Amino acid sequence: MRVFRGHSRPVPAPVVLAIGNFDGVHLGHAALVKRLAQVAMECQLAPTVLTFEPHPREFFAPDSAPARLTTLREKLELLGECGVRQAVICPFNAAFAALSADEFVEQVLVRGCQVRHLIIGDDFRFGRGRAGDFALLQEAGQRFGFAVEAMGSVLADGERVSSSAVRRALLAGDMEHAARLLGRPYIIDGQVSHGQKLGRQIGFATANLRIKHNPLPMTGVFAVEVSGLGDKPLPGVANLGVRPTVGGTRPLLEVHLFDFDRDIYGAHMSVRFVHKLRDEQRFPNIDALKAQIAADAAAARAFFEL
Repeated sequence: MRVFRGHSRPVPAPVVLAIGNFDGVHLGHAALVKRLAQVAMECQLAPTVLTFEPHPREFFAPDSAPARLTTLREKLELLGECGVRQAVICPFNAAFAALSADEFVEQVLVRGCQVRHLIIGDDFRFGRGRAGDFALLQEAGQRFGFAVEAMGSVLADGERVSSSAVRRALLAGDMEHAARLLGRPYIIDGQVSHGQKLGRQIGFATANLRIKHNPLPMTGVFAVEVSGLGDKPLPGVANLGVRPTVGGTRPLLEVHLFDFDRDIYGAHMSVRFVHKLRDEQRFPNIDALKAQIAADAAAARAFFEL
């Protein structure tokens, strides 16, 4: 995937464009990107997305912004798997937020992206004060020579698929419903780093991944499957949180893989959260923690029927 940062230097050729935050890349996003790829093929132009970094709500209200479902890297990888070939990443800063709806169209869409066909979600708003809408885009398209279409909502289990719905499912511990909204299990990618080796000392060696998601979209203990370390996914049990029993403060993902004893420091792996076992909690001592980890591992093995 080609990545263009900012809109001041235009993409080299006209595009079919979809706009959105694409956090989580859920089924609604996938439907939009499928339509994007279809139109791009018909027009023989590159299927391109325009997204924002940081999320606009992180700029306007950093203390109350929702937890991210995906890092920028994860989002781009997932969009690439859906068929996107180019991404324009607009830095969402004070200057960008101050653009009027008309300025956004002329500076970003027309001059920056050379848009020929634009696809948006049915709730898309843009420009200072969220003044821009579908009707304004239709009028602008007639002036500047691009087509516009809006995608309707996608439903799963009778619920509108959205990033907010995915967050609610994760917070509720309903990994299965989150997977139905996403079209896949919820995944966190990362590189295995050195930890305190506490897990090995108490008989449950873990692969530790430093987490860039802050705040976390969920915490707890989960049955997981790990990809990237072999030919097939490996089952295990994982804790996602701050490890209150040992005085932790930074988000960390600790994964204990069943019947696995390889040195994987530095390896990149993907952790799929398939079932929540319990909430993260503080234990009075290490022995109590060790006993609970053993129970968690047994529960995860039972879930996987191992």
